[in-house]
Amino acid sequence: MSRRLLTNAGLATFADIDAPYGLVERGALAFEKGVIAWTGAEAELPEEFYDWPKEDLGGCLVTPGLIDCHTHVVFGGNRAREFEMRLEGATYEEVARAGGGIVSTVRSTRAASEEALLEQALPRVDALIAEGVTTLEIKSGYGLDLKTELRMLRTARKIGDVRPVEIRTSFLGAHAVPPEYKERADTYLDEICLPALEAAHEAGLVDAVDGFCEGIAFSPDQIARVFDRARQLNLPVKLHAEQLSDLGGAELAASYGALSADHLEYLSGNGVEALARSGSVAVLLPGAFYTLRETQLPPVDLLRANNVPIALATDCNPGSSPLASLLLTLNMGCTLFRMTPEEALAGVTREAAKALGLSDRGTLETGKRADLAIWNVSHPAELSYRIGFNPLQKRIFGGSR
Repeated sequence: MSRRLLTNAGLATFADIDAPYGLVERGALAFEKGVIAWTGAEAELPEEFYDWPKEDLGGCLVTPGLIDCHTHVVFGGNRAREFEMRLEGATYEEVARAGGGIVSTVRSTRAASEEALLEQALPRVDALIAEGVTTLEIKSGYGLDLKTELRMLRTARKIGDVRPVEIRTSFLGAHAVPPEYKERADTYLDEICLPALEAAHEAGLVDAVDGFCEGIAFSPDQIARVFDRARQLNLPVKLHAEQLSDLGGAELAASYGALSADHLEYLSGNGVEALARSGSVAVLLPGAFYTLRETQLPPVDLLRANNVPIALATDCNPGSSPLASLLLTLNMGCTLFRMTPEEALAGVTREAAKALGLSDRGTLETGKRADLAIWNVSHPAELSYRIGFNPLQKRIFGGSR
């Protein structure tokens, strides 16, 4: 069915109208060929839509399809034993000596075939789709060699072929220094990371370039080398920044016009101002904050005061955020970071779309993709309020269920 008219619905449009959530009570939404043709109050529906196939939603809420704009869902193995060891009192150093940490995931990912990586990733992806996710960002970064980085990106692309979800990929070769290049980070960049980026780009596997700017990963100067190559390839950038300390990563990202800077617990006032000037999105990741039992909160008030767009994401990964629920992420954003329910829901729709450089989704407006989530709730705040409860009634992806 190429045409459909949804009626008797609340619409959280997140469009530029003077109402919280861009909310339209008793609204209607028409779409055709996967694109929204009209949206607004049902009483104002133009006559041209009167004879379109109609579906009465019985007062349900319609939001844009949810967007998880920061994930690492493709990886091998898991780190449940490491989680257990930490709870038994082991330090991170002891876990690492026992073969844990990112080295464990790199080892498991390198050993997994493309088919195995896909098989392991799909349950996580399915959990996100079941909560209304229609667009999903997936990073590489657990291969740290050319062959495995490309395998991860091919797997991410394959997910979009076998599931009704749009995949955006980020090359994260500058995620960590692999054991064979210990204390030789620049050599790793020269011999592995940058050549892998070029190969992945040539194969059409990269939508954006990411990095981890931190004392345990790469310095700002080293990240700048990666971003310079991304610029030469005409690829947008984003950055894991200020998660554990303030190295000025957000300012660096902003200087490259980054789509986003992510984590940001230790973000400074200068970093906030740089993001405001560049228009980059601040992507907050409460799952990692929770799992690592962090206490340094990201400067949400300062981000608000400087009108920096704030997105939320699961950061789904095997170590610091084994979280595959964007609905729980909404609640965490409100409870841990004191975001409002409106900010949180905007953070997984409108602002998450900005964080991926996607202008064709994230709001309910004429001309946008018909990626919709239909919820059995009476008010948008319910989506952030409930814990462990999924009220999704239907998900529409590009005009199809």
